[in-house]
Amino acid sequence: MTVENLLPANFGYAIFTYLYSFVMLMYLGLQVGSARKKYGVKYPTMYSDKEQVFNCIQRAHQNTLEVYPQWLVFQTIAALEYPIAASVLGVIWVTSRFSYAWGYSSGDPAKRMRGAYGYIGLFGVILLSISVALKLLGML
Repeated sequence: MTVENLLPANFGYAIFTYLYSFVMLMYLGLQVGSARKKYGVKYPTMYSDKEQVFNCIQRAHQNTLEVYPQWLVFQTIAALEYPIAASVLGVIWVTSRFSYAWGYSSGDPAKRMRGAYGYIGLFGVILLSISVALKLLGML
């Protein structure tokens, strides 16, 4: 049996969404590494007592990592049944994490809300996952 027989025909879009999310995570990680050098925050110190901007950059990355596992699960469940819709929602969520990080990295934590549109993507794949669960239970 081949992967083409196991996954929906358009699941390739979901795979590209995962790749896009990988690029986003690497970018955010590199931003933290650059900020460590710029602000003199040495490993393993997570946050600075002196540099608020560093903390904002670090926090943007850390917050993304905190929600990423849940997003991956719901993204995958949704994409198995609704690959195109899930991929669009996934791209919205991933793109919002860039907006979130750029706003947060300004040093003004309130600007992180520039990425609030990502909840459309996150809640969207959660709702699609609920739909998949209901279908599997014969309730839809």
